[in-house]
Amino acid sequence: MTAISNSRHSAFQVLSGLFSLPADARIGIGPMIAAVILVVIVLASLFAPLYVPYDPLAMDAMARLKPPSDTHLLGTDPYGRDTFSRVMMGGRVSLLIGIGTALVSISVGMMIGLVAGFFHAADGVIMRIMDSLMAIPAILLAIALVALNGPSLSSIIIAITVPEVPRVVRLVRSVVLSAREEPFVEAAIALGSSMPKILIQHLMPNTFAPLIVQGTYICASAILIEAILSFLGAGVSTEIPTWGNIMAEGRTYFQIKPGLIFWPGLLLSLCILAINLLGDTARDLLDPRMKKREG
Repeated sequence: MTAISNSRHSAFQVLSGLFSLPADARIGIGPMIAAVILVVIVLASLFAPLYVPYDPLAMDAMARLKPPSDTHLLGTDPYGRDTFSRVMMGGRVSLLIGIGTALVSISVGMMIGLVAGFFHAADGVIMRIMDSLMAIPAILLAIALVALNGPSLSSIIIAITVPEVPRVVRLVRSVVLSAREEPFVEAAIALGSSMPKILIQHLMPNTFAPLIVQGTYICASAILIEAILSFLGAGVSTEIPTWGNIMAEGRTYFQIKPGLIFWPGLLLSLCILAINLLGDTARDLLDPRMKKREG
């Protein structure tokens, strides 16, 4: 009974571990800077409608390719649209795609991984399907799915999610294969607990720590893949500003207006770098093996 009760608190231990670290668990200056950068980018994108000076879709034929000035902070694009407004508003869509893809991938992958790791009969079939999906390059699979469903925001999230789900499934499955041999799981089975209860109450909490880390990598990867798809012309509609399609529209004018690619590219790079650094930090804090090495 003690073993079973301990398993119920593992989820709270994972979350509390993020906020109540031991004295020897020092976070370097790099992750702190990354956290500040990410918070600034997220807040700037979230509240962009409150401070951007122009409608990001408003065109002005008399203000095409204007240099930075007091009127247009970062200049204008080939259609006379304010670059600053488009870059700031574009961050909202790019971040939405990244966060949405991470949440959907983890939710779907966790459910499938729990079933594959606990039920031997389903393991072989599920993992062969996952291996088949992983054999296809993520970009090619995403392009094919976008071409099939059309370039909408939801189809982009689905197209990026499908290649990410197998990685989550493999991660969760490996955790479940190890955890199902633990005494608290065997005790729950001996006491006659139902399978859904064992999966959700005893096994699922053990996957939270690695999934938090994996979620950061998926978010960063999704933002990058969206930019690649938009740059290739397979992303969301050009009427919706994202960092990717802003750079795609500016590549023709790179020699005379490099800012059209530099500014969205800078925010894209800083955002992905910050997310990856925070993901590495979360892994170091949540992985007991990393703590033993440092000790």
